[in-house]
Amino acid sequence: MQATLPLQERVVRILNLIRPAVQSDGGDVELIDISDDGVVKIRLHGACVGCPSSSVTLKLGIERNLKEHIPEITSVVAVD
Repeated sequence: MQATLPLQERVVRILNLIRPAVQSDGGDVELIDISDDGVVKIRLHGACVGCPSSSVTLKLGIERNLKEHIPEITSVVAVD
C-alpha cells in the first residue's frame, strides 16, 4: 500500500477488501470519519446491526486489518 495516498483513500481500500466477507453475512460497513488522532468511525449496516458478533468483526476483523496496513490508525469505533 502506498503511503503517498491520502489516509482516507487507504482506509477505503482496506474496507473494500473486508467488505465482501461482511456482505456474505448480510451486513455492510460504511466509513463515516477519520479523526486527527487516527480513530476510524464506521457505521455497520444490515445484519451487522444488533448482531452479537459485530464487536468481534469490528475489533478482530476491521480494526486489526486497518492497523496492520495503516500505522496511523489507532482504533476503530462503530457509530449509530
